[in-house]
Order: sequence, then structure tokens, then C-alpha cells
Amino acid sequence: MSAEAQVMANHRVHVVPVVLALANPPWQRDVWLDPSEFENIDHVFHTLFDDFCDADEPERFLGISLRTEEEVTLMRALGVALNAAAAEAPHDTDAEYLQASTWPQVVAIAGRLAQVMVSNDLRLLSCGQQA
Repeated sequence: MSAEAQVMANHRVHVVPVVLALANPPWQRDVWLDPSEFENIDHVFHTLFDDFCDADEPERFLGISLRTEEEVTLMRALGVALNAAAAEAPHDTDAEYLQASTWPQVVAIAGRLAQVMVSNDLRLLSCGQQA
């Protein structure tokens, strides 16, 4: 595997599951609201804005954690929606995020982005290329 493919794989193994979690409200309620679980909205923000992408400026991650311009566009929209939800969460709690009026938009955009990311990964794998 090339160095570039390894970087992409290392980033996507973090980004794709977080996007899938954002698209899954039952998961959010069952996992994020359970204080004994590691994953929460803070983990989501660190993954998508700090550690493996920058949802505010995702074009910088094209070829690193995002494969296509469509992924970049959807990640930017997801960043906008997450920031809008953050504005409705004054105490920065997971429950506040899930109750934000903009949360359904977060879920919808994440669902589309998850579909695109998984399809792109599967397309590469089916062609015999390394993801």
C-alpha cells in the first residue's frame, strides 16, 4: 500500500464511523447519552474538526480523509449544521445537541455523506484497488 493510501485508510477508519454515528439517532441516544461509553459528541467534534478532518475547511483534506469533491461539499454542509447545533447547546451537553432544532439536518446530511463515503470505498475495493 502506498504511503498516500495508508494515510487515507488511517484517516477514514476514524471519519467514516463518526459520520455513520451522526446518521443514526438510535445509536446517539443509546451510546452518547450513556456516561459509561467512550463515544460522545465531543469525540465527534474532535474527529471531524481537529484530528482527522476540518469540517469548516474540508477541501484541505481532499486526498487525505476525503476522496471526492462531493465528500468535501457534504462535509462542509455537515460542519455548518454541527456548528448550528452547537449554537443551540449552551452547556455543550450531548442531550442539548440531540434536542437542537437543527439536529435533524445534521442527521440528514450525515446520512447522505455516509452513503457517499461508503459507496466510494466499496467502489475502490470492488475494482481491486486499496482503500
